[in-house]
Amino acid sequence: MNKIHNVQIIEFKKNSLHLVVDNKKYIFQLESISNRLLNATHVERNRFEVSPSGYGIHWPLLDEDLSIDGLLGIQNIPLQQKELVQI
Repeated sequence: MNKIHNVQIIEFKKNSLHLVVDNKKYIFQLESISNRLLNATHVERNRFEVSPSGYGIHWPLLDEDLSIDGLLGIQNIPLQQKELVQI
């Protein structure tokens, strides 16, 4: 399986989510991305799973999912389509 993103670090500091994705640092205010995460306990926030492809993050205790592309405001083109359009 091809990895879409390499999610290296996921951590919370107060009401912000700090990520390192594809060797770049990002900080997101929870109030802007997820009320569930904003109102979650420390345990709920820190129980997460990154999809094997690096597509997204899932918080099973909150039933919350965030896509990396959505957070970064980008759209990935599947490899098969890239080959067709020769990007």
